[in-house]
Amino acid sequence: MITIRSIDDLKLAKASRVFYRVDYNVPLEGSAISDATRIEATLRTIEQLRGKGASLVVASHLGRPKGERKEEYSLKPVRERLASLTGANVQWSDDCVGADAEAKAAALKPGEILLLENLRFHAAEENNDGAFAAQLRKLADFYVNDAFGASHRAHASIDALPRLFPKENTAGGLLLVKELEFLQKVTNISERPFVALLGGAKIAGKIEPLEALVRLADTILIGGGMANTFLAAQGVAMGGSLVDNESMAVAKRILHAGAKVVLPVDLIVADSLDSPTKIETVEATRGLTVAQKAFDIGPKTIERYASEVKNAKLVFWNGPMGVFEKDEFAKGTKAIARAVADAKATTVVGGGESVEAVNASGFASKITHISTGGGASLEFISGATLPGVEVLRKG
Repeated sequence: MITIRSIDDLKLAKASRVFYRVDYNVPLEGSAISDATRIEATLRTIEQLRGKGASLVVASHLGRPKGERKEEYSLKPVRERLASLTGANVQWSDDCVGADAEAKAAALKPGEILLLENLRFHAAEENNDGAFAAQLRKLADFYVNDAFGASHRAHASIDALPRLFPKENTAGGLLLVKELEFLQKVTNISERPFVALLGGAKIAGKIEPLEALVRLADTILIGGGMANTFLAAQGVAMGGSLVDNESMAVAKRILHAGAKVVLPVDLIVADSLDSPTKIETVEATRGLTVAQKAFDIGPKTIERYASEVKNAKLVFWNGPMGVFEKDEFAKGTKAIARAVADAKATTVVGGGESVEAVNASGFASKITHISTGGGASLEFISGATLPGVEVLRKG
């Protein structure tokens, strides 16, 4: 069992400044935030820290600017939403290090918030650079990490920075503690039957989690583009569908691993994603024609998967069942979201697109825990060591 230092362990004084690393890597449509889940998930920690009289220096990444200042990855839209959600006058620094950031951090009064510009505007962040971490260290007396979604990365603000503080001045926020609590329900299999739902586009990047779930779960239900590859591995003709050919051998290995891996029995197919002229349901075993592409699971598969989820006591879901952004191909994902929400089970949704899908379905409030970290949650389940967690472990 992994236990980390929490904010309750910090000896905060009224003048304490906290470097608060968050994951505000929110989806944007232009400059508008389309889903503020990751910001909302940090509000309890922010409220508790401010309630103790601490001021907060908030730091995050957004997107992949690759060490360059790019306006489309600015955290300015986040500043507006954070101010709205907290009711605070969120101050702003146009850089995360340097004289301006240091001066504004030093001037903070108890309860005040300063948001720094995107950490990844500096290549040193992703390089886990010690000198860059030392510059960030000047901004605060305490360090709190709630960026679970980035905690599988050995980046400067996640790994090098907390090592520059006395251990007793570092902790995980309420969100990070909660993430570990619920994901360990999955890895420790607190309840059975345990049903895992896996979707999304490709197997690549999910190989270790898949193989871990083969060992852990009673049933694994596969959907999305990932299902195309598994079906192809069984010899099913997938037409023009997305197939992850490089992962074909992995798919065959998992299918023969002895676990109960369940694949779609029918599929929603079309001739085009953006401008379909013919949408139909086909039996998976019959295969697809060259002109057909699979974009969702079919009604028989929905019924089968929903039945498995209904009988579960523990459910883990990562990845949509189809191209849920398109109404024509969203029925599978929405139906599974309803099934997971209605299940009399501990339900954990593993971040990424799954969060957007659950929010879009309107069932988010009925899920036991929605993880803010897609890749991080999968790596944790696979048994990988998360740098951002390890540096905060007790003992």
